[in-house]
Amino acid sequence: MNIRRFSRVMLMALWMALWGCTTQPVSRVQPSSALARRALSSAAPSPLSSADHPVNWWFVFKFNAKAFPLCGAAQRETCPFGGTPSTRDVGQQFVFATDDEGSLTKGATCLGQSADDPLGATFGQIYTGKYYYVVWNDQFYNDPQIPGCNQECSAPWAHSKGMVAWDDDGNGLLLQVTTPSWPGSGSAAQPRAAGNTLGCVSNDNNIKFSQHFFALRLTHDDLAKVIKALGNASVATDPTDAQIVSNGGPADIQSLVAMLGKKSSSTAVSNDMLSSGVEMISKPSALHVPPWQMVSAVLGGTSLKVANWWANPGQIPDTTASTPIGCWDASLGKPGAVVNATSGQWDGVPFGLEGGASDNHNHAKVGISTDNGSDEVIFGDMNQDGALSGNCKASQNGRGGLFFVVHDPALNQGLSAMMTSP
Repeated sequence: MNIRRFSRVMLMALWMALWGCTTQPVSRVQPSSALARRALSSAAPSPLSSADHPVNWWFVFKFNAKAFPLCGAAQRETCPFGGTPSTRDVGQQFVFATDDEGSLTKGATCLGQSADDPLGATFGQIYTGKYYYVVWNDQFYNDPQIPGCNQECSAPWAHSKGMVAWDDDGNGLLLQVTTPSWPGSGSAAQPRAAGNTLGCVSNDNNIKFSQHFFALRLTHDDLAKVIKALGNASVATDPTDAQIVSNGGPADIQSLVAMLGKKSSSTAVSNDMLSSGVEMISKPSALHVPPWQMVSAVLGGTSLKVANWWANPGQIPDTTASTPIGCWDASLGKPGAVVNATSGQWDGVPFGLEGGASDNHNHAKVGISTDNGSDEVIFGDMNQDGALSGNCKASQNGRGGLFFVVHDPALNQGLSAMMTSP
């Protein structure tokens, strides 16, 4: 019996220029989205589905360059946040959903390059505004250089990428990304040599494969929880580098930010319900378990279908609720079935959902619940690479990361269709 499902009971920042841990079970009473939206000041940075439309959250899935090349009918822009346009393996077509509209919709622009798409609008208000921020990425490729890392930050650093931004009151947003080396700066006042526009970064082609992006509105209390979760996961950042950290606002937030950029010794999952009704799960690197089986267990044994960089060596195979898992912590409970999606389709066009070298592969990390009547959608940092038994520190087992759980029947159903072979 799924105890979790049994127990669960149910503004905008202006575009100024080019476009500012708990280990206990969380309460799953979800607040009204309208109330959560009114709780923040209009000065706070906000997820924007377009320049004039703030939302509580949005999700973007960027297709790979093989299935949906270039920008479709849209014209590519000229790197508004710096850099030089990539000329090969370009794919910036996308679908998106928001808390206002959970059904997936095909975008009509070139992702991340204007105020007319969710990523460009949201990142642009931060980059051209005057907000505090933290940017983290395990693959900055030395721009900036993270102390203790080479080109990449390997285990036990988190396999995690993204940023948070906030105002003087600690209200703001989270932006989870799966793109290596983007973003690499939080402000136009700290320009990046390698470029800072999606599709215009010189030290990595981050638009060849499918990727996902997730933006979430945060209150002050939410932000404190997120920063603690980032520390629990050991995200790669540097509080002393102004290119990726601008620390300010409430004193408690400043203190938490100052503690980032360190390798945590935690072995405890953190699990928090945020004011938006989105659930956040943080896996520490020292908890040596398969990541998506862990998520399933934290969600009460919910069965999952996941799409990620699933590639040899080290693929974690599909599991059932009865599959023995030697690399496990009994405190997590028991996971349900976890199945890897290998291909998908949009509007009849097929595309790959595994990891690999060609332009028909996937680097997004998205999961959906598959039990009858379930509605969870999970946006994660981590891949199904590691081990069920044997070397329990292998690959992603030995790294940290965050997962965000949204309840939305329309989005769950839309992703289920998209993550199914034609």
